[in-house]
Amino acid sequence: MIEQPAYTGFGFSDGEWGLLVGLPQSVLTAASAAESDGTRRTMAENAAGLETIATGRESASPLVAAVAGEIVTRVGDPETGEELPAIAPTDPGAYIDDVLLRAGQAAELLAGRVDEGEAGAYKHWLVKIAEQVVGAASSGGLLGIGGESVSDSERRFRDRLAHVLTD
Repeated sequence: MIEQPAYTGFGFSDGEWGLLVGLPQSVLTAASAAESDGTRRTMAENAAGLETIATGRESASPLVAAVAGEIVTRVGDPETGEELPAIAPTDPGAYIDDVLLRAGQAAELLAGRVDEGEAGAYKHWLVKIAEQVVGAASSGGLLGIGGESVSDSERRFRDRLAHVLTD
């Protein structure tokens, strides 16, 4: 007997599943790109984001657990020391706009396919990823001292994401 992909149990096509699985990492990258922080801070943000993604495997939501499990299978488990490569979009503003557009598409998809609890759990998880990334390293300051824990541009991205997902 041929084993069916996980997404078929949720009623998603391959493309729809790709949107849902790709979005958490894109949110991580966009949240990190919202403020240019330098390599060390970006690595801390990536680690916090990947940890939050991986924690999704323990979610009470079967959808979040399945998506998180697939992401960890693809990119590696932070519990075993895996790290994401630091991705710096060439045009952070355009990348953020694209991520927000895809988040809106995911919210619409979920509204039509899964119950409110599953949709809410997935959307909440995305916002939590953004919150963990933007709070992982302070921005500004001098030689790593001082600065603000969440910059205005990071806060703006997180808030826009939350708005797109609840609209």
